Amino acid sequence: MKYVDEYRDAELVRKTVAEIEHTVTRPWTIMEICGGQTHAIMHFGIDQLLPPEIELVHGPGCPVCVTPLEQIDKALAIAARPEVIFTSYGDMLRVPGSGRDLFSVRAAGGDVRVVYSPLDAVKIAQQNPDKEVVFFAIGFETTAPANAMSVVQAQALGLENFSILVSHVCVPPAMHAILSSPNNRVQAFLAAGHVNAVMGYWEYLPIAELYGVPMVVTGFEPLDILQGILGVVRQLENGRAEVQNAYTRAVTFEGNQPAQAVINQVFELCDRKWRGIGTIPASGWCLRPEFAVFDAECRFDVGAIRPEESPLCISGLILQGLNKPDECPAFGKECTPEHPLGATMVSGEGACAAYYRYKRD
Repeated sequence: MKYVDEYRDAELVRKTVAEIEHTVTRPWTIMEICGGQTHAIMHFGIDQLLPPEIELVHGPGCPVCVTPLEQIDKALAIAARPEVIFTSYGDMLRVPGSGRDLFSVRAAGGDVRVVYSPLDAVKIAQQNPDKEVVFFAIGFETTAPANAMSVVQAQALGLENFSILVSHVCVPPAMHAILSSPNNRVQAFLAAGHVNAVMGYWEYLPIAELYGVPMVVTGFEPLDILQGILGVVRQLENGRAEVQNAYTRAVTFEGNQPAQAVINQVFELCDRKWRGIGTIPASGWCLRPEFAVFDAECRFDVGAIRPEESPLCISGLILQGLNKPDECPAFGKECTPEHPLGATMVSGEGACAAYYRYKRD
């Protein structure tokens, strides 16, 4: 199949659902790791098509959602400075910090700009040599190559007014954290196809073997997701724990090696705090010492910011698959897309936003 419409073919979807129904004999809890998959599941009603034995829970694979509150507050502090042009992807502008968001900073006169690539921020730095240009470098492995390339290009151009505020995290350590928790409910994973397009899926084999948990790499169309569910259900029913690739049109075992090379050139592993979850050892990237001059956190001395989360927000439990968004007492009341308590309600990949937009009675 070559075209998106084929992955939304109603007859193929019905046949795949029927095969899942024929295969499953007992209850299973499956986590889709990516927020993009969560939105597709809710948008296309995939959760309603599945037999009752299959429970889908939602993982921490939304980069906006897991960016820690302190990193948002650091971004707000930097963006409010008069000498700074602060650049970011658009979905970060409405993510709440302790008291405001980047839209509020812009409304108060801060120069906050939406860009579609970190290389756009490099161009802005070239065009504004009298300003400090900062790019908010968030995300999983998917966005890391472009963010790394912006640093490489800025270095090659000799730009002294460009820096990045880094909040990069990686999927495999999050899987370890979820599976090793005494409260874990996850019995299988649907892995995120775009992450695996960059990194491959070789890192996942030892995780599947260690915890006895099957994984299937999937895309984001209805048939992609249902084929992934069918794949893990077959493994669960047969007592197997393997990593399978159901997204072969985009993913290879080894991944995009030039992209991995530029990531390793610019970044190194470090401990990272995940919003609502806490610190996961060696779960993210930070700039290597030879690129420390491009570290906005050091340049603007904002490392000491330590805010506290709203006690009403249970996004951490949602991101670990322990609760569903509509089980939060604040859902749709104190917390709405217009007035979010946490990033999971405002992000384009957030589980709470998906439930608010698509949830059926």
